Amino acid sequence: MHHSLQFNSETTADGGSEHPSGTALVLGGGGSAGNAWLIGVIAGLFEAGLDVTEADLIIGTSAGSTAVAQITSATQPTELLANILAEVPPLRTAPVGSNRGRVPNRPSVNHMEKTSAIIGAAEDAADMRRRMGAAALETDGAADSSVQTQWRATVAVRLPSQRWPQRRMLITAVDAHTGEPVVFDRDSGVDLVDAVAASCASGFAYSIGDSRYIDGGYRRNENADLAEPSPSSSPNSGADAYGPSRLGRRQRQNSAHLSCNCGVAGETPSARQNA
Repeated sequence: MHHSLQFNSETTADGGSEHPSGTALVLGGGGSAGNAWLIGVIAGLFEAGLDVTEADLIIGTSAGSTAVAQITSATQPTELLANILAEVPPLRTAPVGSNRGRVPNRPSVNHMEKTSAIIGAAEDAADMRRRMGAAALETDGAADSSVQTQWRATVAVRLPSQRWPQRRMLITAVDAHTGEPVVFDRDSGVDLVDAVAASCASGFAYSIGDSRYIDGGYRRNENADLAEPSPSSSPNSGADAYGPSRLGRRQRQNSAHLSCNCGVAGETPSARQNA
């Protein structure tokens, strides 16, 4: 049994501070290149004496969700970067998947055209998310368990640890059925690998239990507003529908926001085995 958290600007406010220093690190999307870029910047800062991985709150979206899972492991940023730079992509003539490692070939260009059409037809952001979710559910990948399995394995191999860190870490996604943005954390009852796989699911809908999720970047590329304190409270928001006021003091937190738009928009699992 798992639950995901609805984005909510209102939450229970007790006036206290879970994180005294109120620092936040927000990592946005960018595909495979974006993940490498984020790790490179963080490793450079680390070498210069600034360890941003010690932030009280860490938020990851899409490629940024992979990065936050990596930097909150016991592996230092410089080692993560060295591993990325040492990787040599294997030569292959076809995508790897279930049928002798083959998965359906969905050209990124066609997907980008489809995505652009959906954005152009949408009335607003919420309508765009609903349309994106519906389109993802219609693809073969949404019903193809082999794609789900391969995508999970691809994500898992990128993570030094598959355990949620003890510090506060949020990973964003979008519910493919409703278009509602959601957040996963260590209390969601969702494996870290699944949370990251859902946040990076672009071009198909990733299954967790009976729910399907698409890329968290369809809400916002970085979702930095989750690091902002909420001035109000709601008696109906519940203990799990936490918002920014549960994450820090009632003032704007000091936050670092990194995102990279250097990835291919709408990359599918077959197009970004290293995402």
